[in-house]
Amino acid sequence: MKKMTGNFMPIRQWAKDDRPREKMLQKGVGALSDAELIAILLQTGSAEKSALDLARELLVHCKHNLSELGRFTAKEYQRVKGVGEAKSAMIAAALELGRRREATKALEKPVMSSSHAVAGYLRQVIRDYPHEVFGVLLLNQANKVLHFELVSQGGLTGTVADPRIIFRKALEHGATGVILCHNHPSGNTNPSQADKLITQKIKQAGEQLDIRVLDHLIIAESGYYSFADEGLI
Repeated sequence: MKKMTGNFMPIRQWAKDDRPREKMLQKGVGALSDAELIAILLQTGSAEKSALDLARELLVHCKHNLSELGRFTAKEYQRVKGVGEAKSAMIAAALELGRRREATKALEKPVMSSSHAVAGYLRQVIRDYPHEVFGVLLLNQANKVLHFELVSQGGLTGTVADPRIIFRKALEHGATGVILCHNHPSGNTNPSQADKLITQKIKQAGEQLDIRVLDHLIIAESGYYSFADEGLI
């Protein structure tokens, strides 16, 4: 049994109706608060704090914004005393599963018919990266999604995309069209001159292989920018 410190009492000593796990089993997962759900992931607390106390501290660090929590690195989770490598790994894994579930739902749409539809999918996939990443959405002749591939990762201000990698992936999946994308962690959706140059370079390479570059989207928390919508591709 854990030693009590001050007013601290381990969750297992709480009344059954107050324990997050028992509450979930009795009332359903929707009845739990964000802190209670995170406490279930953490499983145990520390010598001074319950799992629920640790969960509440994590939420304070992300200003009670789960999207912000999803952008944390393992080291940022561990800023809360009592959250070590194992606990931070469980939180990161759960949030990644949530992202993949949303991405899978988006892929169930048979056709990407507009920049808005494409941005809705891509936002689920790349919005939480704290650094720039560059990806490609591979499509068939009917604009149905075949595959998404992350082709490069960079720093806070940029990443480099290699056309050879992009079109090798396109050929492997039998794609006839591609949509380029990258994120701007700064929140600014405007393309840089480098963004414009790499877009034209990749478009020209695609023409040689008869693979259409349909669009290039810049994804940020505040919205997105479509090269196609702006007449730049």
